[in-house]
Amino acid sequence: MKKNMGNSDRIIRFIIAAIIAALYFTGTITGTLGIVLLVLAGVFLLTSFISFCPLYAPFGISTCSIKEVRDKN
Repeated sequence: MKKNMGNSDRIIRFIIAAIIAALYFTGTITGTLGIVLLVLAGVFLLTSFISFCPLYAPFGISTCSIKEVRDKN
């Protein structure tokens, strides 16, 4: 998999995932909505750790800077 997420994108996804998890475990978000958002938070964490977003690939989107892509190759 070719890296297609920049550092700012990864940090934003991590923060959103942490907020969703905190809201779920404090009981602010419950029920089906809570479970769906918790799964979404898990996906955000996974994609931020591997620096690859499968939804970006078909559209050719990349938030990586040119330097990050060159360093990887």
